[in-house]
Amino acid sequence: MMNDLERVCGEIRNDLEQRNAARDAAIAQSRQLIRHCSASIRAIHRRDWESAEDKLQLAQTGAAELKATVAGYPDLYHTGYTQDAMKEVAEAFITRAIIRGEALPKPSELGVESATYLKGLGEAATELRRFILDIMRRRESHSDEAERLLDAMDAIYDQLVTFDFPDALTHGLRRQTDVVRGVLERTRGDLTQSLRQQQLQNALINLESKLNIDGD
Repeated sequence: MMNDLERVCGEIRNDLEQRNAARDAAIAQSRQLIRHCSASIRAIHRRDWESAEDKLQLAQTGAAELKATVAGYPDLYHTGYTQDAMKEVAEAFITRAIIRGEALPKPSELGVESATYLKGLGEAATELRRFILDIMRRRESHSDEAERLLDAMDAIYDQLVTFDFPDALTHGLRRQTDVVRGVLERTRGDLTQSLRQQQLQNALINLESKLNIDGD
C-alpha cells in the first residue's frame, strides 16, 4: 500500500511541476502579449498603420503561443492573467477596426472567448475617448470624425447593456459596462461643449465680418 502511495504522489508531483512550468511560461507570455497590444494602440493613435500592423501580427502570434502553452490546462487558460492578455488582443484589433472604419473582427477570428471579447469591446470603447480628445486638441474644433467615434462608443454601450448574464459567465462585464457609460457621458459632454464653442466662434466671426462690411 505505501509503495502505491509513493508512486501516486510521484505522479502528482510530476503533474504539478509541469503545471507550474506552464504557469510561469503563460505569465511571461501574457505580459509580452499585453506589451505588443499596447504598442499597437499607440501606433494607431499616431496613424502609423505599418507599425500598428507589425505589432498586431506579433500579438496574434503571441496569442497563439500562449494558448498552446496552456492548451492542456483549462484552469490556466481561464485564469485571470491569460484572459486579461486575450482581452487586450481583442481591444487592439477592435480599436484598429473602428478607427479605420472597417468591419469588426469576430471572437472566432481572434480566437477569444465570448466574455473576453465583450470586455475587449468595452475597453476599445473607452480607448476611443482618447482618440476623440486628440482630434479636438489637434483641430481645435468640432469634428465629423469625433462624432463618428462617439457614435461608435454609443453603439457599443447600447449592446453591452443587453448582456444581462451572471458574472460567473461574463467575468466582470457589468462593471466594465458601467465604466463605458461614465466615459461615454464625459466624452459626449466634452464634444457638446466643443460644438457650442465652435458655433459661438463662428457667430462672432460672422458678426465681425458683418460689422466690417457695414462700417465700410
